[in-house]
Amino acid sequence: MNLPNRLTILRVLMIPLFIVIFLNDGIKYNEYIASFVYIIACITDFFDGFIARKYNLTTNFGKFLDPLADKLLVNMALICFLVIPENPIPAWIVMIIISRDFIISGFRLVASDNGVVIAADYWGKVKTTVQMIMTVFLIINFDNMFINILEYILIYAALILTIISLCVCIYNNKEVLKDPIHNDNR
Repeated sequence: MNLPNRLTILRVLMIPLFIVIFLNDGIKYNEYIASFVYIIACITDFFDGFIARKYNLTTNFGKFLDPLADKLLVNMALICFLVIPENPIPAWIVMIIISRDFIISGFRLVASDNGVVIAADYWGKVKTTVQMIMTVFLIINFDNMFINILEYILIYAALILTIISLCVCIYNNKEVLKDPIHNDNR
């Protein structure tokens, strides 16, 4: 197993660690420790892709697991926000973000059945980056008016980018949704 795939697996393994730390008020400074774990997981996302492309270490396993790891990391953090009393993000936004990820995963499944690989595009990468930055700010939950305004900007930017990336991905790959013509003379 190559280094990029190991980094992706590490990111997946860091998710339960993040959840346990973030949701455990018994751990002193749990928000800061959880944000540190989350940031390290986000950094592995950058490096696994960078190393895989630079050294031509791209694998089918990595193409499958890397976007899944990203979705799990972001979505598990968003779900955690829903169970804490001082929830900083509206539930309806969390539902839209998670729904988008299910739709794109299903879309990629249909595409793979047709022999088409749908790679992450510019909008998907920007969306993921903004979601990860937003999540770090929301985990730490700064008590500062300027930072709180920035958090809301990031929440709505993530929402808009989520919708844009969904529409762009489906539009750019709409041929996947077309049924092949069957000529079986029935």
